[in-house]
Amino acid sequence: MINDIKVIFDKDPAAGNIFEVLMYQGLWAVWFHRLAHALYSVKIPVVPRFISQLSRFLTGIEIHPGAKFGSRVFIDHGAGVVIGETAVVGNDVTLYQGVTLGGTGKEKGKRHPTIGNDVVIGAGAIVLGPIQIGDNSRIGAGAVVTKSVPPETTVVGNPSWIMRLEGRRLDPLEHGALPDPIHKALDELNQRIKALEDKR
Repeated sequence: MINDIKVIFDKDPAAGNIFEVLMYQGLWAVWFHRLAHALYSVKIPVVPRFISQLSRFLTGIEIHPGAKFGSRVFIDHGAGVVIGETAVVGNDVTLYQGVTLGGTGKEKGKRHPTIGNDVVIGAGAIVLGPIQIGDNSRIGAGAVVTKSVPPETTVVGNPSWIMRLEGRRLDPLEHGALPDPIHKALDELNQRIKALEDKR
């Protein structure tokens, strides 16, 4: 629990004091989940789902009791976050509001994503299916990710594009520095058209 509090001070510049941090809905959602998951793991019926639903009602964050969390998971402004039953969330992961770690189809077994360590997933991003998101990756706001992502990678767009920012590692809060592949492609097309027109 101390690590869950400490990570908020480490990652959120708005965290002023312990009393404010103890009111973070993401913190409460993580704590509710840890209790629900412990009970779920020993196959206690009904109670884990009740805790999960209570947490959803109080925090606006829905986490299935079966999901596995590492340490120092930070859910910032977490309203609308949904995390499915077989999702695995690694250590030092940051999730912003509206993130979905969802499944595809009705198959049994592993059907939700596995998120590596030190991953940041931006607001409104959707990560679907039994895919792997590599360590130290960044998923841009609004991205829709349905294929595995290698470590140290930045992903943007819908459908998602894998980008690398010239080897430069992004700070977790540098959402404004994410690349825009569509804008870049349009710029390249415009330059080619201009070059062709200049040849006339």
